Amino acid sequence: MKILSIITQKGGAGKTTIATALAVAAQNDGLDTAILDLDDQATSCFWSDIRKEQTPAVKDVKAVRLPHMLDALREAGCDLVILDCPAIHRDIAMDAAHPSDFVLIPTRADVFDIRSMRQTVELMNSINKPCAVVLNFCPPVGKELEDSREIIKALGVKLSPVELHQRKAYARAQQEGMTAQETEPNSLAAQEIIALYKYTLIQLNNEKDVDNELVASRA
Repeated sequence: MKILSIITQKGGAGKTTIATALAVAAQNDGLDTAILDLDDQATSCFWSDIRKEQTPAVKDVKAVRLPHMLDALREAGCDLVILDCPAIHRDIAMDAAHPSDFVLIPTRADVFDIRSMRQTVELMNSINKPCAVVLNFCPPVGKELEDSREIIKALGVKLSPVELHQRKAYARAQQEGMTAQETEPNSLAAQEIIALYKYTLIQLNNEKDVDNELVASRA
């Protein structure tokens, strides 16, 4: 069983959108997948409540119960568990990161989000946890995106070659308890999620790093 955590110290970075979209991508790829919602706001759970499909399974879990739940899912034959973590809570982030095989750190391309992202990177580095930053809500134009790429690279942290842009397809799908690749399978949003899923799967399995061209060729 592989464990993926979606962690960042700042709210509004799109953790739940990424968690649910990757979970659906994995389920569609034949992996028995579950989301454990560690956030008191329980956004992943609300998404599941309005979802017509029964998969992926979503459970509201307190951090203190996380080891027990992971053991139960492992015994049940689950292939992939995605941990949707709350912002701010350093202790919960550590609880989620420790058992994880890989951590995705979403961030917007602006100064305040980058600052919070650096705190999360430092936290992951303190426990030698493999991680990558993924730029989310990327603007269509402007120098902020390139500046953000340079800042992230200067930190020495892995930067996902797949970036998620500001697209209405993400929000529309979430409101229906679905994901962009389900509601608009031919959209650019769907292509981005599938590419991010394939990149994340490679990282979870500790395969050789891939660059932008290889990820794009597998999308």
